[in-house]
Amino acid sequence: MILPTDTLRQGTRDPFSVRAALPAEARVSETHQTTMQFSNRAPAPAKPPTTPGVRARLAVAQPDGSVRCNVCAHRCLVRNGRTGICGVRVNTAGELWSLAYGAVAAAALDPIEKKPLFHVDPGSTAYSISTLGCPFHCVFCQNWEIAQGPRLGLDIPLRPMSPAEVVAEARRSGARSIACTYVEPTVFLEYALDIGELARAAGLRTLFITDGYATPEAVGLLGSVLDAANVDLKSFDDAFYRRLCGARLAPVLEAIEAYRRAGVWLEITTLIIPGANDDEVQLRDLAGWIVERLGPGTPWHISRFHPDYRMRDVVATPTATLLRAAEIGREAGLHHVYVGNAPALGLENTHCPGCSRLLVERHGYQVRSHLTVAGACPGCGRPLEGLFSEVRV
Repeated sequence: MILPTDTLRQGTRDPFSVRAALPAEARVSETHQTTMQFSNRAPAPAKPPTTPGVRARLAVAQPDGSVRCNVCAHRCLVRNGRTGICGVRVNTAGELWSLAYGAVAAAALDPIEKKPLFHVDPGSTAYSISTLGCPFHCVFCQNWEIAQGPRLGLDIPLRPMSPAEVVAEARRSGARSIACTYVEPTVFLEYALDIGELARAAGLRTLFITDGYATPEAVGLLGSVLDAANVDLKSFDDAFYRRLCGARLAPVLEAIEAYRRAGVWLEITTLIIPGANDDEVQLRDLAGWIVERLGPGTPWHISRFHPDYRMRDVVATPTATLLRAAEIGREAGLHHVYVGNAPALGLENTHCPGCSRLLVERHGYQVRSHLTVAGACPGCGRPLEGLFSEVRV
């Protein structure tokens, strides 16, 4: 199902404004919501929390009562009564619990192009969900209310949803996939795994829109349920990650390669921020790394920056910078370089790398595919890299 363009565009601004834009059958109910207060120092109740809350995976108890969390590359050592950096994994009496399980902060029916995943079932929709929390604290975050809510102590309305309810909502909405998105989905790893198993059985794809900070252990678990991921490779400079995101570059590159080895279809996005990561040498190195490590058929989405959160004093990315970045990507050997958040440029169509024939037309979120049923070029017959067939089982 494809919603009208003006309706879908409402869903791009933030995950809280989408409910009214969706058709009745696709809306997330606003009843039976709960409000939870998060802080870095969580209380230590006599027994573990139960609503929501499940025992965390990849957690290693320490002799002193702390717990090492091995879900993301921070590998937080979480003391009793505290949470990790993400704010949603809490140590209660020497056991690590996920407060994010089943606690949905945002849900929407999105065009898959919004993710963006241009080489996965073009023109389809993805039922998109998010909990609270994030291991990054990017100063330019567009979804900072839910990503940083636990760290900032915000009261965010949450809707309890079991994995089965998520899958049922997705099927009712006509979506072909379920996207774990809006915040870094590894913070709700256990929830995502259970959703992914049920989605696979229901014939739906499972997608991650991720900052790529999962550990190899987490990717190992996700590989069995995850079909595709768009990884936000924010920069090719470690100093950028440390200064603006509170993270490091090397674990992101490691996770991207781990996802590829696990058989997950990958697309890469880079938000070009003026004066921060728009250096041509860095962009050339980034594009070259994609070609060398992931292959020239890997889509690279160059995205235009707009001022947000704590980076409101930086101007939007100039058109000339976006065009030069795209040129650098093509010069590096990438077959599919797209420019997002700049529709006037018209650089979101997909062409055949073999004969240059137009394969997928995109005008905003209006999509017209000329691919064959098997996902190939109707002119030269070359298969387009991506996911265009039935969900794997």
